[in-house]
Amino acid sequence: MVMNPQTPSDHNILFNRSQEILSDLYQKIDDRLALQPQPVHQPFQSFASPDGSFTGSLQTLIGTNIDWLIHSSINVPSRAFGTMRLTAWLEPYIQVPHLAFEFGLFSSQLLFYIDYIPRVDLWTHPEYVEQYYKPVEPTYLQLRDHPNLTLFVSKGFYVRQVQSPTHLCFTCPTTNDSFSLLQAVAHEMCDRWLDWVEQASPVAIEKQADLAKRDRQMRQITAERDPGNAMVEKSLGAEIAGQIVRSLWDKTVN
Repeated sequence: MVMNPQTPSDHNILFNRSQEILSDLYQKIDDRLALQPQPVHQPFQSFASPDGSFTGSLQTLIGTNIDWLIHSSINVPSRAFGTMRLTAWLEPYIQVPHLAFEFGLFSSQLLFYIDYIPRVDLWTHPEYVEQYYKPVEPTYLQLRDHPNLTLFVSKGFYVRQVQSPTHLCFTCPTTNDSFSLLQAVAHEMCDRWLDWVEQASPVAIEKQADLAKRDRQMRQITAERDPGNAMVEKSLGAEIAGQIVRSLWDKTVN
């Protein structure tokens, strides 16, 4: 059955269903890596445009081996548009890839992006590719051939070049089968990543500073170049939008 969001109420049903999947992933990470809000005061935990048509949430956390975790969402029911993210940026003590989930709704389509964000130059580290990306290849190829999925190619040049070789980025109809597939694949990716984090070998102390610098640069650039920032700025104004974007990468923001 296709659930076509013809009204804001219909859209919110789909949005909440997507949120439930993301919340379950968040809880799974919290159970194993002990997440804590950081800072304790979260100024953008809930925000909205003056007319209430645009609502959002942003929570930033730390945890075991997690330098910065972002749990956020934006919802615009009047436009049948919504997006939500769960991104875990790891500490430089280990070199496991970072974890990224993004689910989106637009018109009658469900978009999902799931990826392991590399911590090294994959061209010069084939052993890293073998360890962290080859295990995803069967799932990647299976989804590429799935009759109800369409490969999504971002129009953003920078977005395309930061994605891994086995990134999962597809659109599909908003059906029960689509949500069931998304739930299964997302948990598979999350479980594998959690095992990697808990079993990871430590990074040599002399390499940790460079890795931390690289991670921070990636977090800043991806936050600042997000195509969705334009909608936030239009709805909330440049000042508030700038503060929200900075909260995505800068741990010193209170």
